[in-house]
Amino acid sequence: MHHRAQSRRPAAAALALTTAGALLLSGCGGGGAAAKDPVHEIRAKLPKAQQTSKVLRIGMDVNYPPVEFRGADGKPDGLDPDIAAALGRILDLRIEYVDTPFDKLLPDLHNKQYDVVMSALSDIRPRREGVDDAGKPAGHPVDFVDYFIAGTSMVVAKGNPKGIRTLDDLCGKTVAVQSGTTQDEIVARQVTVCARAGKPLTVHTFDTDAKALAEVAAGTAQAGMNDFPVAAHAAKNTDGGNRFEVVGSQSRSNPYGIALRKEDSELRDVLAKAVDQLIRSGEYDKILAKWNVSAGAAQNAVVNGGI
Repeated sequence: MHHRAQSRRPAAAALALTTAGALLLSGCGGGGAAAKDPVHEIRAKLPKAQQTSKVLRIGMDVNYPPVEFRGADGKPDGLDPDIAAALGRILDLRIEYVDTPFDKLLPDLHNKQYDVVMSALSDIRPRREGVDDAGKPAGHPVDFVDYFIAGTSMVVAKGNPKGIRTLDDLCGKTVAVQSGTTQDEIVARQVTVCARAGKPLTVHTFDTDAKALAEVAAGTAQAGMNDFPVAAHAAKNTDGGNRFEVVGSQSRSNPYGIALRKEDSELRDVLAKAVDQLIRSGEYDKILAKWNVSAGAAQNAVVNGGI
């Protein structure tokens, strides 16, 4: 899943993360000092490690515009870095990024190379439980603090010469995706569907989304699949908007989540309260508007709210 899971949705009102059974953390103060200074209350609950270091280390694959990429100054820029910076201000922590290939993000989290992962990472059950689609152990389980809703979109050449609108339209064609992403999983399931229909689907996987998009641009693949924000960004900005277009409706909407080791529940809960504070302050909406992804807004933080 990527990044992603990395993207998005029809223009609509901000969507709440309301998966059944999810733990909503409103972080609302009941009165007194907490109500007067919620930021102080949140900071006071930081784990000792962060209170001492004054640093939050974030694992991120800085190669997924507009969610995360390197700006003109070479520093991480985009939706996730802007949200991370705002959370750092709430928590009074310096944010440090550890640029890591997407498929190494969770293994390196468990190796304690950083405190959390924030990289257009979809909150899905296999990641939470550390299993593959068949339910077999495939990694280390993590917790998520969900902060944005992301759906999957298909990207094709401008003009959609192959008339692709649905997943079934991919049968008999070639699709390009980034490995280890939500899109990779969606396409893997579609391979089975297409095989049953007698129209095999060819899948080309790459270590970056940019390489997958390059296949679509070159015509080697007839379609790519991306998180909605990334698909929309590519369609709008590549070759002045003349290279790609987004087709069909979004599928499999999942929240992006900040991933943490299961044992770090104290930091998890503080981050959830900080996300809620960011949303209530109005700065969250401004950040999403800046990156043209307001349709993916969450109404509140949710712990482990993905499908």
